[in-house]
Amino acid sequence: MRVLVTGAAGFLGSHLCDRLLAEGHRVVGMDNFLTGNPVNIAHLRKHPSFQFVLHDVANFVEVQGPLDGVLHFASPASPVDYLDYPIQTLKVGSLGTHKALGLSRAKGARFLLASTSEVYGDPLVHPQPESYWGNVNPVGPRGVYDEAKRFAEALTMAYHRYHKLDTRIVRIFNTYGPRMRPKDGRVVSNFIVQAIKGDPLTVYGDGSQTRSFCYVDDLIEGIVRLFERGGSDPTNIGNPHEFTVRQLAELVLRLTSSRSAIVEQPLPTDDPKVRQPDIRHARETLDWEPQVPLEDGLRRTIEYFRGIVV
Repeated sequence: MRVLVTGAAGFLGSHLCDRLLAEGHRVVGMDNFLTGNPVNIAHLRKHPSFQFVLHDVANFVEVQGPLDGVLHFASPASPVDYLDYPIQTLKVGSLGTHKALGLSRAKGARFLLASTSEVYGDPLVHPQPESYWGNVNPVGPRGVYDEAKRFAEALTMAYHRYHKLDTRIVRIFNTYGPRMRPKDGRVVSNFIVQAIKGDPLTVYGDGSQTRSFCYVDDLIEGIVRLFERGGSDPTNIGNPHEFTVRQLAELVLRLTSSRSAIVEQPLPTDDPKVRQPDIRHARETLDWEPQVPLEDGLRRTIEYFRGIVV
């Protein structure tokens, strides 16, 4: 196939490009480097099956030649980013999704939307199945990301129903691994960088809030399976093994042999108290579930950060 990946220089987008190229597909990568990192795709620049386009997907998108798929991963995706770029986050979720869907329709290409567990907000149902509609504060600071993705899902389903477009929606839960940015505000990268530097590990609240951490290779495997043989209904892809944030901090300290202390700070506004995917749908329809234990994935991620953190 020949496919377009928007957000190709991001953490997930770059790993997705690697996987698609490894399977023999031709990949057009698109990014405007707002939060993506050119280093993430530097190794692909001379790949004979990879083409890069510098472009903001919120503007009109045109790709010469046929396309078999459009995988829309463009968006700021961490609290630091979407608080710094609230308007851009809303635009890429709305206008960017509209442009990417329009391109898919024009090319007769299958479309996959990278959505998020944040559509569930601070959930009142636990774990979160795809049938849960969520508990989102639309006017809070996190609402720019949550509502952008909820709108993107609605728009994708409208194109599926009205234009009969072949679509997929993946709801991505907390993911970690190499190519995360050191200062992206996500808990895994925060803890690892702080531990390596010997700085205190910052826990918000008392650390009893829970997260479920999926290693990036497992996530990409689930996404590729969804793209190849999934259906149009939203599908959770994430690791159902739940840990408290404090447990994660203690594990990072042990794996890095760090003497850093753990310090508590106030919880951010609308910070979810729990997060755990119900992945029964992915198990049943894609025969997928994560394979990499948290400790193994963290070791690989720590090794990556030791190579880039000064």
